[in-house]
Amino acid sequence: MILFPAVDLKDGKAVRLRRGKADDVTVFSSNPQSMALHWQEEGAVFLHLVDLDGAFNGPEKSPNIAIVRDICKTLSIPVQLGGGIRSEESARAWLDAGVTRLIIGTMALEEPKRFAKLCQDFPGRIGVSLDAENGRLKTRGWVGESGLTIDDVLPRLHGDGAAFLIYTDITRDGMQSGVNLQALERLARASAVPVIAAGGVATLEDLKALYPLSLNANLEGAISERAIYEGTLNVREAMAWLNEQKAQQA
Repeated sequence: MILFPAVDLKDGKAVRLRRGKADDVTVFSSNPQSMALHWQEEGAVFLHLVDLDGAFNGPEKSPNIAIVRDICKTLSIPVQLGGGIRSEESARAWLDAGVTRLIIGTMALEEPKRFAKLCQDFPGRIGVSLDAENGRLKTRGWVGESGLTIDDVLPRLHGDGAAFLIYTDITRDGMQSGVNLQALERLARASAVPVIAAGGVATLEDLKALYPLSLNANLEGAISERAIYEGTLNVREAMAWLNEQKAQQA
C-alpha cells in the first residue's frame, strides 16, 4: 500500500482547498518544489500533484508546467498529476515534463472515445479521477454535474483501458473527517484496476483502516494533503508503519 503525499498547485504556490471550492484556499508554501522534495525526504515513494489552475481555467492557462518540470527533475520518485487534462496535447505536455502517469476526470466521463484513444496511446499511464458527492460524479473541477454514478461508468472505464482509479468523496475532501470506508471497499472489490483513496485521509488510523483493502481487495494506496501539512498525519511515521506491514507480509 502506498501513501501519496499531495501537492496542489495554484498560482505557483502549494495550496489546499476545502471541498474543492476555489474561494476556500489555504496556502501551505510559496515553493512547491521544496515541498515536494520534503515529502520525498520523509520517505514517500510516489508524489501526487494537482494542477488546480488547469482544473478551473483549462491547461492552456496553467502557470504550473515549469514548476512541475522542476519537481520531476529534482525528485527520484515517480510523480502522478491531474487537473484540467482534457486533450491529447495537454497530456503529452505533462508527460514530456516528466510526469509518470496522468489522472483524467472530465474527458473520461464526457468524451469516452477520446479518453480510450489516450489510454491506447499511453498504455499503463492514464488513470481516472472519480469525484463523488452524495453518490453522483462531478466534472470540470467539481463544478459540473455528470448525472452519472460509479456503477454507470466502471465497466466502460475498464474497457477503455484506464490503468487505475482515484476515488474522492468530495464532502470529506480537506475536512479531515476520515475516509468513506464503505464506498471505498465497494469500489476496490468491484474494480479490475487498482484504486487509490482520496478525501478524508486524516490520521494514521485512517491508513490502518484502509490497509486490509490492499490485501483482500484492489486498493493501491491513499492520498493525503491537509493532514500531512497540519500534522495530524506524520508521513515518516506512516511510511514506517507501512514498511513494517510489508516486511511482515514478505
